[in-house]
Amino acid sequence: MFLSVIIPAYNEEKNIEKTIRPIFCYLKDKNIDHEILVVTDGSKDKTNDIVRLLKTELSTLQLLDYEINRGKGYAVKQGMTKASGDLRLFTDADNSTSMDHLEKFIPYISEGYSVVIGSIAISGHKVAAGSEPAWRRLFGKMGNLFIQIMAVPGINDTQRGFKLFTAEAAEKIFPKLTIERWGFDVEVLALARKFGYKIKEVPVDWKNAAESHVGLKAYFQVLMETVKIRWNLMTGKYD
Repeated sequence: MFLSVIIPAYNEEKNIEKTIRPIFCYLKDKNIDHEILVVTDGSKDKTNDIVRLLKTELSTLQLLDYEINRGKGYAVKQGMTKASGDLRLFTDADNSTSMDHLEKFIPYISEGYSVVIGSIAISGHKVAAGSEPAWRRLFGKMGNLFIQIMAVPGINDTQRGFKLFTAEAAEKIFPKLTIERWGFDVEVLALARKFGYKIKEVPVDWKNAAESHVGLKAYFQVLMETVKIRWNLMTGKYD
């Protein structure tokens, strides 16, 4: 199989169908051999029911679910380790970055990159009005400086939910994850660097859902988890 698309979801009944259908249609129209794995992270709403109903219609759709909310990082880890694609992409349940960006990402795999990540911090990106309010932009810039110093120098935006991995990189990186919530993106990239995988940052168009689960608390959580990642690197926990 060429591509696995992993969609972590927590209480996404408003968005999940509007995300799955365009992804499926795009990949089908492009004749891309694929699977779509929705990982519901202890959802309490109708997300699971919606995905189960869609499965009867969309042949490549799969559902992975569990009862207790563990965090986005845990959900992505479950999807990545159960996926079978030669390439493995995780993308957000609110379709913040459309699947046609894949066309910009895949050529970098042929150039020797094992990890290709979306970014709104480099030239060429577009952010829809209202998607990144001033407080997010401010905390995002301040936080990224800290993240670069502590864990992944040279990466301008670690937090976009659109990241592509080769199967080799995914199978090396994701079993090592210790961060289950928002800071997992930083840990993924720190591990990619540690294991010698080339990372390419690519500008994307970004449209965040109005009901996004990411609040101010999440930014501070990422910073605290970045300190933990730094400690893990220094103490050889990932060896």
